[in-house]
Amino acid sequence: MEDDRRGKLERLREQGVDPFPHSYAGVVASSEVHAEHDALEAGDETNAAYRVAGRLTGRREFGKAAFLDVTDRAGKIQVQARRDVLGDESFATLTGLDLGDMIGVDGTVFKSRRGELTLKATGWALLAKSLRQPPEKFHGLEDTETRYRRRELDLMANEDARELFILRSRVVAATRRWLDERGFLEVETPVLQPLYGGALARPFTTHHNALGRDLYLRIATELYLKRLIVGGLERVYELGKDFRNEGLSPKHNPEFTMLEFYEAYADYNDIAAELEQLVAFVAKEIDYAGEVDFQTTPWRRVTLKDAIEEHTGIDVLAHRERDALVAAAKQRGVELDPTETWPRLVDELLSKHVEPQLRDPTFILDYPVELSPFAKDHREHEGLVERFECFAGGMEFANAFTELNDPDEQRARFEEQTRQTAEGDEEAQPYDEDFVRALEQGMPPTGGIGVGIDRLVMLLSGRTSIREVVLFPAMR
Repeated sequence: MEDDRRGKLERLREQGVDPFPHSYAGVVASSEVHAEHDALEAGDETNAAYRVAGRLTGRREFGKAAFLDVTDRAGKIQVQARRDVLGDESFATLTGLDLGDMIGVDGTVFKSRRGELTLKATGWALLAKSLRQPPEKFHGLEDTETRYRRRELDLMANEDARELFILRSRVVAATRRWLDERGFLEVETPVLQPLYGGALARPFTTHHNALGRDLYLRIATELYLKRLIVGGLERVYELGKDFRNEGLSPKHNPEFTMLEFYEAYADYNDIAAELEQLVAFVAKEIDYAGEVDFQTTPWRRVTLKDAIEEHTGIDVLAHRERDALVAAAKQRGVELDPTETWPRLVDELLSKHVEPQLRDPTFILDYPVELSPFAKDHREHEGLVERFECFAGGMEFANAFTELNDPDEQRARFEEQTRQTAEGDEEAQPYDEDFVRALEQGMPPTGGIGVGIDRLVMLLSGRTSIREVVLFPAMR
């Protein structure tokens, strides 16, 4: 099959046809043609002329005429090619093209007798000769591994895949619009960092030859963004890639897209209200009609202690030591690893027994300080911090704090993280003296949040695997 296509390529060149031209100006989207003329009655003809371009995805020949399907990002439009309009040679060349070839067509609009909007071709151009067979037309591309590894074929064959990633782009655009309209400044912080921080995760390590030192792909943007709050920018956000050296799962990809925004003079209650507004706005902008109710606010709020106790019967705050928690869990028929740290055991109870049950948006509030090295102490409850995670569709998609701005307390938290590292916790936060020094300049009361864009798109598109919503996911 590839040999046949290459043979056609050479014959086209012999005929003087450039199979890979430099440009093709004046193209309009097929959706524009449909929007302006779908109201025509069957059999109506117009003099409205358009130039469209896309992939040749269908062909039906009827002697001296043929109907071609041309597919672009916006959809599909039918083209009528007639020998008496194009001439014998041009007609023969056009109808001899292969499915998958990229073509451009000039033509005038009419409605076929069957009621399909059609362009009557007055001219055409080959824009790129396809040397490989396209995915099978009627069944699409169904093999999951191939769809993820060769996303271009998935997008070519499956209209729902194209629609999904157009939706993702709209989600990102709407998110930026909401923040920009509220006075947040979009900023960029280093992806390569001398010290990783801002989350409990293992980093990817690389080596900078000129500097002769190891650097880390960032696991979060948090610490740099809060240094900008110290500098007086007051409302900042970054929407970009983070990297965590962790396993693959339906909810985890080692490279993922995160939104973080920080707001001076706000606390976690303010941020919770803003998250409700942001997600409801984005859902409305993309015409979301799924099962999760994002519009009814306020969303449910429950403390971490009460959420775990509701689903397991275990009061984690009554058992603040590892061995005591393991024993209490065993009495309730829940097995915990006795070698893990207390914070990781609490996180396991939350992730395994609570998170999967949370379908509509739910804020889990007020975490133990051991789980939250950057959150401010709770103003009412000793041993807790002002932090929430937000869950929907059985997964966490946002994490927020009233930010810790006491440099001495932050230094003590780093020291505790260092102790946990010594106990074998590979995801503990390393000590960051530059960040403490920034806090010593004075950071105002601040609220901040991280929102997983990939997971938000999963929720808004009804997908259950992160690999569905990432164009080129990591593969084994």
